[in-house]
Amino acid sequence: MASLRKPTKEEIQAAIGETMIDVIAPDLKVLFCGINPSLYSAVVGHHFARPGNRFWPTLHQAGFTDRLFNPAEDRDLLKLGYGITNVVDRATATADELSKQELLIGGQNLAAKVEQYRPCCLAILGIGAYRTAFGKPKAVVGRQEETIHNAIVWVLPNPSGLNAHYQLKDLAIVFRELLIAVRRA
Repeated sequence: MASLRKPTKEEIQAAIGETMIDVIAPDLKVLFCGINPSLYSAVVGHHFARPGNRFWPTLHQAGFTDRLFNPAEDRDLLKLGYGITNVVDRATATADELSKQELLIGGQNLAAKVEQYRPCCLAILGIGAYRTAFGKPKAVVGRQEETIHNAIVWVLPNPSGLNAHYQLKDLAIVFRELLIAVRRA
């Protein structure tokens, strides 16, 4: 199993504004969409790589993967029919550094990706980012009424360790609801 080297403080500081390559392919079951890359992820080149991010344990505990993946294995998700992108491409220390305008433009860019790649489901990981990017101020976690270019839209909590509202077991429960819906689709 591949592992990641720990970046230096200087490398992390230099990653401000960097972008990452999407893990994406046509006709995925689920395209997971983070808010934006962390500086840590931008340095190491793998999604959800920052220590403390609970994306990978949540995927495993919810049943999306049969074992705990390491962030260095993010491209292996494609073999399972899953991909990863972000609402905003720019890496920051925290998502709070993003402007409303960046999120709105990111929502438009994300809709274009969905149109191009046609995933069955778009899972946006962050209720606040979804509300802003798509002008849905009253949206709640779970399946949304609208679709984006025929993709089911599902909003899930942000798995960042900074999100204290959801513990790992709670994240796994709401991610599992998505998995069950995708299996039925």
